[in-house]
Amino acid sequence: MDKLQELEKRVEEIEKRNKRVELDKAWETSYSRRFFLVFFTYLSIAFYLKYILKVEPWLNAIVPTLGFLLSTLTLPFLKKLWDRYIYKK
Repeated sequence: MDKLQELEKRVEEIEKRNKRVELDKAWETSYSRRFFLVFFTYLSIAFYLKYILKVEPWLNAIVPTLGFLLSTLTLPFLKKLWDRYIYKK
């Protein structure tokens, strides 16, 4: 009985871990995450421009934010290329 309970506990721990990994993967690829990254990037750049550089930030902050957004959109494509041509198991 001890062995069986130990195996059940191990399987339960593996299933919990798998759920956490699935949740992390879903978050990493979600549009919600991308939205929040873009939003906070825009705000941080805008506040930097306004209070550190003393320039009109709200329009100027769009350029680096769009660059960041484009980089996050191209990452899955680049990952596929990396996996196909560079990464060797």
